Amino acid sequence: MTTLVRAITRGLLLGGALALGGCSGAGPYGYSPQYVPTSNEETALQSSREYDPVMFRREPEAWRKSKVTLFGVVTARAPGTGGSAHLTLSVRRLEPRNLCINGNDDDTCRVTVSDRDFGVVHVLAPLRREDDVGEHSIAPGSLVRVVGQFGEDVDGGDGAPMMRAAFYRHWPRHFYVTRANADTMRQ
Repeated sequence: MTTLVRAITRGLLLGGALALGGCSGAGPYGYSPQYVPTSNEETALQSSREYDPVMFRREPEAWRKSKVTLFGVVTARAPGTGGSAHLTLSVRRLEPRNLCINGNDDDTCRVTVSDRDFGVVHVLAPLRREDDVGEHSIAPGSLVRVVGQFGEDVDGGDGAPMMRAAFYRHWPRHFYVTRANADTMRQ
């Protein structure tokens, strides 16, 4: 094989591998029929447990000793301590399947959470620049998945527990849906 033919073949193989790699992920907002965690998210989730507000009230000390994960819709955002953001979240459950407008096109699927609220949690989160300011920043109406630990402190305004985030994933408003959208979207 000549050097030119080897270079073209190598380029085609590399281009094909990159194209396949680009199609395998659901992107940052999870455009897939099933929820797909990012690799950083999977790492953060190791040895964590799903937040259960009833069990947290019964055994708060046990829950404070472990890493916890939850989904929540932001209802308020304020400056927090040490440059972090203080987020008030309406806790939601992740639906088993994402809703899609067109079942044959993953790009129409959106991460789907319950439309029912399962309590309030406050989170102190150090935000990344793109989530702190700008068109797609974390604001009321955003969805976040948080992994962190609860402290002994509670919010003075409503007595809800306070979590310190070690990891978060963010969906701006209109980049996710709730189960209430099932009338206009199908699975």
